[in-house]
Amino acid sequence: MQAIARKFWEVEGPTWILAVAIYGAWFLLMWFQAYIPWWAMIFLGGYVIAWQFSLQHETIHGFRGVPKWFRTLIAMPPLGLWFPYPMYRRSHSLHHRNTYLTVPGQDTETYYVKQADWARMGRLERGILLFNQTLVGRLLIGPLLRLYKLGQREIGRIRNRDYINLPHWALHVVLVALLFWFVSGVCGMPWWQYILLVAYPGFSLGLLRAFIEHRAGPRPGRRVASVESNTLFGLLFLYNNLHVAHHLRPTIPWYELPRFYRENRAKLLKHNDNFVFRGYWEITRQYLFRPVFVPVHPTA
Repeated sequence: MQAIARKFWEVEGPTWILAVAIYGAWFLLMWFQAYIPWWAMIFLGGYVIAWQFSLQHETIHGFRGVPKWFRTLIAMPPLGLWFPYPMYRRSHSLHHRNTYLTVPGQDTETYYVKQADWARMGRLERGILLFNQTLVGRLLIGPLLRLYKLGQREIGRIRNRDYINLPHWALHVVLVALLFWFVSGVCGMPWWQYILLVAYPGFSLGLLRAFIEHRAGPRPGRRVASVESNTLFGLLFLYNNLHVAHHLRPTIPWYELPRFYRENRAKLLKHNDNFVFRGYWEITRQYLFRPVFVPVHPTA
């Protein structure tokens, strides 16, 4: 029994259980979708999609007991539709160059813009970006803005004769077509309902975690937040809400992050200058309709 238990932890057994739970839950939701009210599907489907986004993130940093090709296979299904996994893996790895955190043009996941770009923007464009810095804005239009930015970047690549991502997009289109065949052709859920009731809410919920996890600051450690949330959100985000711990020790498996955080909390909060929130309700109270920051980088 001890040998089996040791092997279970060596191959990161909790992550295997997590993957089975996520894909099993998604399959059951699709199979029984006709019996689930639309309002319940928004919450249940959205949770599962955001959960898979967290699993994809985990396969980038952790799950080291599994070969890279098999980690890719586990994370590849595009349940959330929007982004080929190999491209996400590459861009997120660039995000972890801590020196460049939040710097537009360097950090692939920043919500800041350069001062010169802000100066050229009209009132409408500035208003949209400011609305996206409120929590209600991030949940409502955040996915659309991320998709718009992604489209601009990919079209720009093609115009510059950079075709490196085309094979990823080709495979992504095939996988999405297969997903819609199963969802609509087998389970009977119209594809547009899947987008509105499952994929989009999942995307929005995923952006909840990223809403406040970074800010501009004089040193990298001060730019990374910690949200000490409950188990419901902690499990959803695989404790990546304890973001300062993740950036300092990105290869720690998700199920070991809470213990690491508890044991080192004082040092971690000193490292990030006490950039901490007591949960997402505190964030909601402060920033539901108020911008978390003006999206003009102070130095870039």
